[in-house]
Amino acid sequence: MSDLLLALDVGNTNTVVGLFDGEKLQSHWRMTTQPQRTADEVGLWLRQLMEWAGVALEEQLIDVAVSSVVPMMDPVLKDGISRFLGHRPFFVEPGIRSGMPLRVETPQELGADRLCDAVAAFAAVQGPCVVLDFGTAITWEVVSAEGEYLGGIIAPGPGVTAEALALRTAKLPQVAMAPPPRVIGKGTIDSIQSGLFYGYLGLVDGVTKRVLEELGGGRVIATGGLAGAFAEHSRYIDEVDSDLTLKGLYLLWQRNRKN
Repeated sequence: MSDLLLALDVGNTNTVVGLFDGEKLQSHWRMTTQPQRTADEVGLWLRQLMEWAGVALEEQLIDVAVSSVVPMMDPVLKDGISRFLGHRPFFVEPGIRSGMPLRVETPQELGADRLCDAVAAFAAVQGPCVVLDFGTAITWEVVSAEGEYLGGIIAPGPGVTAEALALRTAKLPQVAMAPPPRVIGKGTIDSIQSGLFYGYLGLVDGVTKRVLEELGGGRVIATGGLAGAFAEHSRYIDEVDSDLTLKGLYLLWQRNRKN
């Protein structure tokens, strides 16, 4: 490993940490997002992670890039990273050079992770594309053949719905999100699993079909924790790239890098 970039994708549920050696994603880790952490805890955690990975911070780590959708953590991340890793982190935020025209009414409201997804997908496809990101929310990002961000869709994620169902009912448990062996459930657990999984599969395919019709066709890429499970059953998902957001973060950092 030579010049390394530490990349953090901070989501509402999980934080994915990636280590880039040049353009290659060398390693990555997934942790639970904990907004209550202090700057000292964040900084020590990242420093220990780098030491565990064998990174010589002063010689090898050239920068830190962050995509965050948890605003309350941003000042904590900036302080902790600056003091413990010795770098003022690059954040995906309004005003950066994205290299992608944003054809939306309020571009400053576009989530950092959504911009990362769109940038990475177009860089890979070089044509019209749609990204489905399965996180706390399910999002669709739509990019034109010319590389313009056209807009997107946001829906509650399966985990949010499963949790709400368990909290708002007296006898229904919270279950793991997984495709059951059959659509018609034979018990409470697989009945809930069927309703959640196939209900969301209908949402995924129904919305994606309409998006593709409006876009005029394109390649569909899925990312996020449940992307693989849904891709196996979806009619429209062409491929899964679990590292898509980190790849987009790397590209945005590279476009804004000060040499």
